[in-house]
Amino acid sequence: MSTQYRIPVPAIPFQPPVYACHYNTKPFALDGNLDKEFWKDIPFTDAFPDIEGSIRPAPRFRTRAKMCWDAEHLYIGALLEGDEIWATLTEHDCVIFHDNDFEIFIDPDSDTQAYFEYEMNALNTTWDLLLTKAYRDNGKPVNGFEFAGMRSAVHIDGTLNQPGSQNRSWSVEVVLPFAALQECASQSRPPLPGEYYRVNFSRVQWKVDIVEKAFRKRLQENGQPLPEDNWVWAPTGVINIHYPELWAFLFFTREDKKAADFPIPEDEYRKWELRKLYYAQQAYLDENGQYTDSLDTLREVLARISPCEANRTVKDLSYQLATTPHSFEITCPGAEEGTSLSIFSDGRTSLYPS
Repeated sequence: MSTQYRIPVPAIPFQPPVYACHYNTKPFALDGNLDKEFWKDIPFTDAFPDIEGSIRPAPRFRTRAKMCWDAEHLYIGALLEGDEIWATLTEHDCVIFHDNDFEIFIDPDSDTQAYFEYEMNALNTTWDLLLTKAYRDNGKPVNGFEFAGMRSAVHIDGTLNQPGSQNRSWSVEVVLPFAALQECASQSRPPLPGEYYRVNFSRVQWKVDIVEKAFRKRLQENGQPLPEDNWVWAPTGVINIHYPELWAFLFFTREDKKAADFPIPEDEYRKWELRKLYYAQQAYLDENGQYTDSLDTLREVLARISPCEANRTVKDLSYQLATTPHSFEITCPGAEEGTSLSIFSDGRTSLYPS
């Protein structure tokens, strides 16, 4: 019987999407409808794949998003196609993904900790929370967090909770103030052109039947609903959205640039090499009850446990490993001379002067 690791190595390589987020000064009226002048020149993302990537079938409904910004806000719009448009939950901060929903995840400083989660259903019922760190790293959700100044709206092309061929899609608009987002940014300010956030989106879609002219979740033999589908912008290679190291790169620009004009920084590639060693350390802990102080051992573990060939080795980056039985820090040089990168046993990454 194979070992079930707490923190599986993703079954995909490090290839996050990149998006050029353009500055937008057009007048904005919040109504959930993306078919208006404000969004006209803002490009959609690619259609969302399954959270596990190409190893799973393509989603049966198309989902795309678009983003822009101004001096005070980040604007997010999403179009969720399909005729299964329903929602039941009406209480703010309830567990929205028990309905079909749209979810937003934002890590402003790309350290995989202290990041925002925002969920909404087709009734515009919302759930906003702050994650101290990923659940895999014993992170706690701060459900009492309220996104000050956040606004959202839903537009339905069809009829909510009524099956029928006239149902085509539902769309959302979310306005997020930088005054709130910057509380988790590295320099506690809005972004500057050329800087980036790490972002992901998720669409939860339950399989349903039509019973007595209403949508009902399809049940298993044990009477429980079938597992939900998870369609995301940036796949994580595991059925877990809380792998911030694989989220997309949202580059802010005030110029007429495209995603191809924004290469992923070299430090982020080096963070990924550190992250692979982190996965191996966590697996070694599962197997042995403590961390190892041997980089060679970590390489051997990684080669053995990774389901993705691209993740079975690490580049030679002159790593330094400091370990106790229950904690570790792995360091390598940063891309800029005089800097170092570290990853810690709780998953956090850090860039600092060496």
